[in-house]
Amino acid sequence: MPLLSPSSLYGLARPFLFGFDPEHAHEITLDGLARTQNTPLACAYSSARTDDPVQLAGLTFPNRVGLAAGLDKNARCIDAFAAMGFGFVEVGTVTPKAQPGNPKPRMFRLPQRDALINRLGFNNEGLDAFLANVQKARFRKGGPSAGSTRSPMLLGLNIGKNAATPIERAVDDYLACLDGVYAHADYVTINISSPNTANLRTLQSDEALDALLGAVAERRETLAARHAKRAPLFVKIAPDLDEAQVAVIAATLKRHGMDGVIATNTTLARDAVKGLPHAEEAGGLSGAPVREASNRVVSQLRAALGAGFPIVGVGGILSGADAKAKIAAGADVVQIYTGLIYRGPGLVREAAQALLRDRSKA
Repeated sequence: MPLLSPSSLYGLARPFLFGFDPEHAHEITLDGLARTQNTPLACAYSSARTDDPVQLAGLTFPNRVGLAAGLDKNARCIDAFAAMGFGFVEVGTVTPKAQPGNPKPRMFRLPQRDALINRLGFNNEGLDAFLANVQKARFRKGGPSAGSTRSPMLLGLNIGKNAATPIERAVDDYLACLDGVYAHADYVTINISSPNTANLRTLQSDEALDALLGAVAERRETLAARHAKRAPLFVKIAPDLDEAQVAVIAATLKRHGMDGVIATNTTLARDAVKGLPHAEEAGGLSGAPVREASNRVVSQLRAALGAGFPIVGVGGILSGADAKAKIAAGADVVQIYTGLIYRGPGLVREAAQALLRDRSKA
């Protein structure tokens, strides 16, 4: 048991990390987590997992707080995040081939609003390196970071397209990634909503989404037979959609037998940060300013999809109260990313405990 809680330790570390360029701080943190996971040093960020199981998409989520994709793009730190008490962790986005992403600098803090802007652009080491890292993870093997043995942490693998792949060939990249990750994933997320890959969000339009999800659904049938398991497929969408677009997406998800939707990715809107340093940088805005738009899309999805269709709510969760608001909007479970950067690993337990208490009152 550490003398200081993970929250207290992060409070000491944050000024040091925030003294670096955001991407450099990100790399320092991931390197540290990768080196210390499954060692006694992991006690600096470890926390007992809150057990609050929920059945969703044929899976048992041990609790309702997950890590959003984008933080651990190369799946290097799965065991470290498991040790923080997450019920599920999503890694990626991975693309078939390695790519450097967009030119630096490409990540900016807006601390006055607990926000980040990033235009990383699916920088990752490619599918082969990603899968090698996934297979090294010990969280399913009952290691010290596995948490409670009552139900294992779930792992989501998030897939995308290479920047150099023409948008009309995007389906090929998604299918190549699906083939690679399928056997190793508890669920697979199809990311069509990053604002940092040219034209990617056009895949959310009616015809393009129909074609992509039709191809993915067909390939899933082949893979399910080959691997004797049916991995759920989730689709991650943007907050910058109107109600009519949300309705079209909802209908398309159901038509192609998708198992869930993740709402939402980062926003292109800047109203909430106007006038702040870096506010006009290109890229996706995350953190507190996306909370309202994310909750709106979650609510519209729930209205369009009806009860029972799994919704993962993400965007602007920096407290237990924010997590509860996301569930109240219509989400079944939630994910955090930017909140982890501003609040540290203590946010995981705070949010999970808040949702557990909220459910016990119901």
